[in-house]
Amino acid sequence: MKYIDEFRNPQLATRLVAQIRREATRPVRLMEFCGGHTHAIFRFGLRQLLAGKVVLSSGPGCPVCVTAAADLDHAIALAGVPGVLLTTFGDMLRVPGSRGTLQDARAQGADVRLVYSPLDALKIARQHPQREVVFLGVGFETTAPGIAATLVQAQQESLTNFSVLSLHKLTPPAMRAILDAGEVALDGIIGPGHVSVITGSQAWQFLPRDYAIPCAVAGFEPLDLLSAISALVQASVTQTPTVTNSYGRSVRPAGNLVAQQLLERVFDVVPATWRGFGEIPASGLQLRAAFAAHDAALRFPLALTPVAEPPGCRCGEILRGVIQPPACGLFGRGCTPRHPIGPCMVSAEGACAAYFKYGIGVELKT
Repeated sequence: MKYIDEFRNPQLATRLVAQIRREATRPVRLMEFCGGHTHAIFRFGLRQLLAGKVVLSSGPGCPVCVTAAADLDHAIALAGVPGVLLTTFGDMLRVPGSRGTLQDARAQGADVRLVYSPLDALKIARQHPQREVVFLGVGFETTAPGIAATLVQAQQESLTNFSVLSLHKLTPPAMRAILDAGEVALDGIIGPGHVSVITGSQAWQFLPRDYAIPCAVAGFEPLDLLSAISALVQASVTQTPTVTNSYGRSVRPAGNLVAQQLLERVFDVVPATWRGFGEIPASGLQLRAAFAAHDAALRFPLALTPVAEPPGCRCGEILRGVIQPPACGLFGRGCTPRHPIGPCMVSAEGACAAYFKYGIGVELKT
């Protein structure tokens, strides 16, 4: 098997693939929640290795992709407020809202700066006390604790010119929303590795308890993923749903308690709007009243009109696992990484970007 030859332990990989293929007496339908897993699955050829036995579909595990168009419009409008210096991670620059991108806003004169950490934004606030420095807070449980720590630091330093536009999302409620909708039939969930470092593997216990669906938390190496898939196949075939931690070197059952305490100190859990889902209860993070002075949504109230998704873009259905990217009429034609129409083609964790990069479902023309 040509892919296995590139694994760190080809012998173990061969045994796991053989075990999966032997135990999967019918096609086992799995969803990898994390966009990083989607790219790893393509990179290591796991779909090809398990073809006919395991059906893998992508979920909403790309925080850039699930950011609603209205929230992007909010960020773009905020960048245009006089005196505001907007800081953001690089993958947000090219994500299209209904009226362009942050990159477009920068080209038109808005002060939008790329940072690699919220602490970089805090440093800019110290260096420019006369400017209102806003950090665009996008991410799941993985990035939110770092932003929470930055807000605590800003409060301790009495930095009155630093604020955060919190668009953070929580992952378990989105998985509930997918299962409650009943649009896709699933036999198991590959739990997100980085998120589970913070939440702990026990955060996914609701899957076997409430839905009789197994979950296996996985890392990003091929053996991590194969181990998780093997556990899910066995649990599905034997009808013994449970949560398996296949990423034990990084994930603990209770997760990172310090990070969890930071989140509770800084944020309230609130409803949030997800692209392709609409509003999901208890799935967002809003700054607590004690940090209201650093809440950009309160400091810069803006009147925004509702927006529609780009015509023909089926990113929402892709995020819910209802269709695969090649089923979208724009995929690889009107929508490419160079000219993206939807966020799933922009982000490094987007499913459309993964399919396009690895030439799945589209003829790449030279």
